Amino acid sequence: MFGLIGHLTNLQHAQSVARELGYPEYADQGLDFWCSAPPQIVDHITVTSITGQKIEGRYVESCFVPEMLATGRGKTAVRKVLNAMAHAQKHGINISALGGFSSIIFEEFNLHESKQVRNIKLEFERFTTGNTHTAYIICRQVEQVSKKLGIELNKATVAVCGATGDIGSAVCRWLDARTDVAELLLIARKQERLQALQAELGRGKIMDLEEALPQADIVVWVASMPKGVEIDPTVLKKPCLLIDGGYPKNMATNIQHPGVYVVNGGIVEHSLDIDWRIMKIVNLMDVPGRQLFACFAESMLLEFEKRYTNFSWGRNQITVEKMELIGEASVKHGFRPLLSY
Repeated sequence: MFGLIGHLTNLQHAQSVARELGYPEYADQGLDFWCSAPPQIVDHITVTSITGQKIEGRYVESCFVPEMLATGRGKTAVRKVLNAMAHAQKHGINISALGGFSSIIFEEFNLHESKQVRNIKLEFERFTTGNTHTAYIICRQVEQVSKKLGIELNKATVAVCGATGDIGSAVCRWLDARTDVAELLLIARKQERLQALQAELGRGKIMDLEEALPQADIVVWVASMPKGVEIDPTVLKKPCLLIDGGYPKNMATNIQHPGVYVVNGGIVEHSLDIDWRIMKIVNLMDVPGRQLFACFAESMLLEFEKRYTNFSWGRNQITVEKMELIGEASVKHGFRPLLSY
């Protein structure tokens, strides 16, 4: 059995979804209540592969909302993720994906050091961040959508914003090793990590955002949008492909300009309908019966393949070979990158 450990985009969204799911005691409560609310299994899921194989899963709502981080409640956020992991393990889920901020919290707060949650000793091989599949899907979106737009990678400049993160560094490795992209622009906050990545790749120009954007034919955004930072579409090349790999995804709404094409990065579409309620209720996908985050799909793929291991784990551990491996499983079972813009 696979698990999806998720959360909603904000408190208002969480209240709305709680009402739809039949949790009225959650729906009318404020942030303090949500800080103390326990995790819940709120959906039973069936996924069918194009091979005919069927698997069962559970959606675990962590009851985390991003306002907890915004109001300085880091310890609460940590507790939410750990409690959700323990809840999944307690219910016999073999492999669970940490979705959205859950994986970020796990890495930033070093939760791998927190092995005990009350009477449960966490078995980390039961959990995956899903970042390997997300990175693979983003790279395939770059390759396939650029071709549709007539952007030739062997002549293109690709800017990766968030280049030193787990997903960003993996994207850089793939573009360097598996494409003939002409130029890589590396953007991140910490110069030491940027220099290490540049040395590893043996290429790439370290730039700040304002300098890089006007030069880029393709922008891969896999970083948190700093408060007050906005992308001015008038400075971008035309055409420009912008892959929005952040969460929540809002660039398609905020950036509407002729010649700028925004793709929701790290989203896959399954070939067959998925039997679940949660994606239809949370209203985050255009086709909720088939579309989902690639990180969630990673736990499904690991269940299909019976690979019960923390496939994606830690920072900057994603290799091109692992991306190819999860990519082969993705194609085998009927998942494909979302290519619409």
